[in-house]
Amino acid sequence: MCPCRDLLDMVASKWTALVIGDLEDGPKRFGELKRRLEGVSQKMLTQTLRTLERDGLITRTVYPSVPLRVEYELTELGRSVTEPLAALRLWAQKNYETVAEARETFDSAAPVGLEPAVTR
Repeated sequence: MCPCRDLLDMVASKWTALVIGDLEDGPKRFGELKRRLEGVSQKMLTQTLRTLERDGLITRTVYPSVPLRVEYELTELGRSVTEPLAALRLWAQKNYETVAEARETFDSAAPVGLEPAVTR
């Protein structure tokens, strides 16, 4: 197995890619990320941010205020992955309709394994 597989799994994660994309514009607070990333639960966003921080892709800065203010920002390593992820987002945007059509065609075809047996 490729030793980089766990890293590829992390970077290819839906929420990882979206968080990194959202942080490209600069530091964000947790609440701002949650609002901008529609559909992410608080638990999933927390797990994603912790993973990204552990792997060195983001920094978490706590500002001593009441209430505490916490910001997340891409590190140099995190910024280095934005270009490949942007290319993947562009590919997805360009090919979304083609993939949707392929899915529709596949889903409307006879189920695999239920074709009549061919006898000779």
